[in-house]
Amino acid sequence: MPSIVECVPNFSEGRDQAKVDAIVEAMKLDRVFLLDRQMDHDHHRSVITLAGEPEAIEEAVVRGVGKAAELIDLNHHHGAHPRLGAADVVPFIPIEGVSLEDCVTLARHAGEQIWKRYQIPVYLYEAAANSPERQNLENIRRGQFEGVRDEIATNPARQPDFGEAKLHPTAGACVVGARKPLIAYNIFLSATDVGVAKKIAQAVRFSSGGLRFVKAAGFLVRGQAQVSMNLTDFEQTPIHRVFELVSREAARYGVSIESSEIVGLVPKKALEQTAEWYLRVENFASSMILESRLTEVRGGRMAVGGMRAGVEPFVEQLAAPSATPGGGSAAAATGAMAAALGTMVASISRGKSSYRQFERQLSEAISRLNRLREELKAAIDRDAEAFAAVLAAYQKAKETSTGSAMIDAALKQATAVPLGVAELAREVLRIADDLAPITSSKMHSDLTAARALARAAIEAALANVDINLQSLEDPTFSSGVRSRIEALRL
Repeated sequence: MPSIVECVPNFSEGRDQAKVDAIVEAMKLDRVFLLDRQMDHDHHRSVITLAGEPEAIEEAVVRGVGKAAELIDLNHHHGAHPRLGAADVVPFIPIEGVSLEDCVTLARHAGEQIWKRYQIPVYLYEAAANSPERQNLENIRRGQFEGVRDEIATNPARQPDFGEAKLHPTAGACVVGARKPLIAYNIFLSATDVGVAKKIAQAVRFSSGGLRFVKAAGFLVRGQAQVSMNLTDFEQTPIHRVFELVSREAARYGVSIESSEIVGLVPKKALEQTAEWYLRVENFASSMILESRLTEVRGGRMAVGGMRAGVEPFVEQLAAPSATPGGGSAAAATGAMAAALGTMVASISRGKSSYRQFERQLSEAISRLNRLREELKAAIDRDAEAFAAVLAAYQKAKETSTGSAMIDAALKQATAVPLGVAELAREVLRIADDLAPITSSKMHSDLTAARALARAAIEAALANVDINLQSLEDPTFSSGVRSRIEALRL
């Protein structure tokens, strides 16, 4: 299955359809798919959502930045939304088969290309930032096009990451980065006073003491006061919590919420969370949704009689008389199952009145366990690939004089993968231990199973580490690995 990256470039044009059409046309490449496009007249901004294979989507977006530079002149641009560039913000987001670090690499290479091809200076933000103060977009964009243009030559804090210390005369600068999925969520108030929206935004956003993972500002849009927000981690601060806080704050000023909007696309899970919270559905799971269950069945992940069809192929592959998948892959799968059980236990308890005081801890546990599960699932194939690389290195060593170095490099990777699995499983075990006092006692048998599986994953993964260490010739590497092993021994 190909790796998938999402990119959501924001362009400073929301009124001229022909210009936006031309920018989108410039980004049409094989293996790149247009998922969504939205224009906003008041913000004078367009948000384009693309997805595709990493190299293709990087090239597509770089071309889009170039086309925007041809068509947009910020000297004549005025809108409600702050902006620094014609192509204002370009975030790369991992979706499938890629990590956030992979997207950081994409962002940095794209930024370099934008400067080289179009002489547009580039600032790196979020996970791609080269300094902590540039992780937040608002710090980079403060003062907007005009302010940065006047300061960039004399203020070292304004120096771009790529390019000279001057803005492009019409296209400004581009802010490129890597981040997790973000929800652009706006709430319209029954008011025309933008001051009310700004006060509510101040109460909601994290930077001024509000909700974590929420950025907010107040604007006047279509004649209504709007609280415009970015939710940077919806699993830890879900949409419904933001909606409720804005509603309470609005009531303080004698206004109410008239409507809300989502700009771009939203993860299905975010809406599932909201439905679960407002409907108070007990034991809610995505698999209860008809369309989700149909997708699973059509994808071959479920059988009419149960879950056997999903697990049987992997079990049969383990039983086959071949070296891969082997114990390392089994360790990763076992750790993933431990994380899944922990998620189930925490999810069932979260939202129930008797565990409401633990909602924050449960939400954090669910979010972290979800990520651990994904990493462990990915390690199932990575372990098999690493061992296959060892076999290939031994084979190639017979044909070249550098065989010893090749084998050592392959063995180091085959050691690193199961060692990482053991460390991930150790964190799963810690979280499962922490869940015991804050979840339903009726679910403790599942927690016991989760802990047992996590321990098994650690032991199995370390067995694979040990056997690879026996063949390694680098004492410094081996010493470092053994130190990490000691911290994992149960």
